[in-house]
Amino acid sequence: QVQLVESGGGLVQPGGSLRLSCTASGRTLSSYAMGWFRQAPGKEREFVAAIWYTSRTDYAQSVKGRFTISRDNSKNTVSLQMNSLNAEDTAVYYCARSKYIPAIYAISGYDSWGQGTQVTVSS
Repeated sequence: QVQLVESGGGLVQPGGSLRLSCTASGRTLSSYAMGWFRQAPGKEREFVAAIWYTSRTDYAQSVKGRFTISRDNSKNTVSLQMNSLNAEDTAVYYCARSKYIPAIYAISGYDSWGQGTQVTVSS
């Protein structure tokens, strides 16, 4: 069983940046694809970014060019660098471990989730 813990959330002004981290314990992440999702108030949880175990990456269109997902297998962590943040990025951000690559863009493709970290973009 793997435990995932997110950190790095907070309050940031529009145009600002934040870096989220997801640290795993209990199991190594190196052989798994990992994803970041987010859930805004009153909305469904949505895909944000994914990184394969090969370090291939993909992003939701809404964050492409602004967010960067990366992994450090030596530290068993996955990070999400978020730049040019705007109010629409306000949400709870979750990291998750993939269980089924063909469903990497869907919630059903993941079997372990962190508790989430709040990101609020506001002036």
